[in-house]
Amino acid sequence: MKRSFAEIRSIACYFPCKTLGNAELVEQFPHWTAEKIVRKLGIDRRPIAGDGETAADMAVAAAEKLLENGSCTHDEIDFLLFCTQSPDYFLPTSACLIHERLGLPKACGALDFNLGCSGYIYGLSLAKGLIETGAAKKVLFLTSETYSKYINPDDRASRPLFGDAAAATLVAATLPKNKTDEEPIGPFVFGTDGSGADLLIVPAGGHRLPASPETAVCSPDGKGSTRSLNQLKMHGPGIFSFAVDRVPPMVDELLQKSGKTREDIGCFIFHQANKYMLDRLQELCHLGGMNYFNDVMQRGNTVSSSIPVAVADAWQRGMLKPDVWTMLAGFGVGLSWGATLINLPKEFTA
Repeated sequence: MKRSFAEIRSIACYFPCKTLGNAELVEQFPHWTAEKIVRKLGIDRRPIAGDGETAADMAVAAAEKLLENGSCTHDEIDFLLFCTQSPDYFLPTSACLIHERLGLPKACGALDFNLGCSGYIYGLSLAKGLIETGAAKKVLFLTSETYSKYINPDDRASRPLFGDAAAATLVAATLPKNKTDEEPIGPFVFGTDGSGADLLIVPAGGHRLPASPETAVCSPDGKGSTRSLNQLKMHGPGIFSFAVDRVPPMVDELLQKSGKTREDIGCFIFHQANKYMLDRLQELCHLGGMNYFNDVMQRGNTVSSSIPVAVADAWQRGMLKPDVWTMLAGFGVGLSWGATLINLPKEFTA
């Protein structure tokens, strides 16, 4: 019996109706201009989850869009993966609640995993493993994040960067046509450095430091921002240094592992952090003049959803073609990083 490969069949995205534009930020931080924000970050506006809208709500909306596009039916899904750092509850797992809301089969597995900017790469590896071991045939892989709910409105370091979004990816089994066919997903490169955990963190709210009236007190950080221990704290220069240190060797390692050169790759899609970081990484990874996706203008940094959103955007613009290799690379909170290659089939939809 031929061993099944795993391939990405479809991606559907969901963006909240509410947006945060640069004009609103300039009103709050008058030393900025809208042009300066665009020039440095490449961001004009960010989708923002509504007051009662959760990451699970957005994931359901993205999944319903995918299930409505004809790529598969509810009954065909036999595993649900959900990547988020914004769960509805500490327990039960949000994937179980999403499973119920979507009406998926009772025989379908479902689990959450907590990872941020590298989460899409890790999730693809999990979906690939489920399929290639025969544990599943069609995996519904969801990413959804609402970092805006963790950010103090007076945090000028984080608020301009992040947007909220969800993406649904169908990863399905396919049989190779001949013995020389390459797997459509992989290989993978991973990395972890927990010593940098405090570079991007919500300090309070878990069992290490439970939320309390004391942790809810907001105070200035001496750098123009205000936040409490219950809110997201980001050390921008540290995250930037991490990215420029880790991503270029990760790209080289993946190319070496796959036996490919930069010229063999039709498109490079990195985690859409911000324009400044992406420009620098393009230079350091020696990707000048290559098909390199860098567009956060209407999205901002949507964390684990940034890569699938970028894949869908690039496909719709004609930057991605079927049967052409694309490199995906994620890096950020954890600290965590990962990269892989994908080859989209002719039947792919986005």
